[in-house]
Amino acid sequence: MVRRINESTYSPMPENVILSLSAIIALVPSSLLALRRDHRPDIVFWLVLMVAVAGPLILVLVTMAGSWRTDLSTALWVTIAATMAIFAVIAVLAHETWRLAPLISAYMAALGIVATIWSQVPHQPMSSATTGGGWIGIHIGVSVGTYALVTLAAVAALAAFLQERALKNKRPTALSRLLPSVADCEGLEVRLLILGEIVLAIGLATGMVLQYGETGTLLIIDHKTILTITAFVVIGGLLAAHFKTGLRGRQAARIVLLAYLLLTLGYPGVKFVTDVIMA
Repeated sequence: MVRRINESTYSPMPENVILSLSAIIALVPSSLLALRRDHRPDIVFWLVLMVAVAGPLILVLVTMAGSWRTDLSTALWVTIAATMAIFAVIAVLAHETWRLAPLISAYMAALGIVATIWSQVPHQPMSSATTGGGWIGIHIGVSVGTYALVTLAAVAALAAFLQERALKNKRPTALSRLLPSVADCEGLEVRLLILGEIVLAIGLATGMVLQYGETGTLLIIDHKTILTITAFVVIGGLLAAHFKTGLRGRQAARIVLLAYLLLTLGYPGVKFVTDVIMA
């Protein structure tokens, strides 16, 4: 007997998986740039980087198609697209930042794999009842921008950590030779954290405006709020210590990674719990 499959049981997910795999493939050449014999910011570098930016960005634009989705996979892909776009701008403006391209692209490709794995989790567009006028768009944009900036700061902190360890052990590795110097990494890290702290403050403010519009209360203490405020305090404390005492090096890198962990738990972490574990 030939089993007839109802076409209504088909899901559009295969198309999403194809788009996700295409975006991951777009990130791979950028993560392999360090393997070139003459690794430098030439025309090949910028073309490859533009492909790495375009892949995730096109996926996000096609997937959402005019409506904001709230699932974990989309949140991760939006983060990847924003991180790569901001990195491309910073690579143009900041000296030696381009050397972080392989490290950032490899990490974004890994996040893309995670996003693809969870792309089959049921999702729904954001309801019109929760749009909150134009504030929701501002809040989402600010939140994504904050997470992308702190992601880049965490990568810069990791690069500084790897460089410092190689110098201390007097055993430079193939990776450490390709990364920016410790001073360049730490300078970029501080600038990104300053910008991230400002944007995070704006995000907290817009979040309170939305919360007040929906519930009449400025602040509701939940896991996301606690983690976000804690990350704000940690970043602020690190910046204060840096400018007052010159805090830097491994200790500063650990604090940056802690702040990034807090934001990760508060943004994609909460979505993972609500969309996957509690679904």
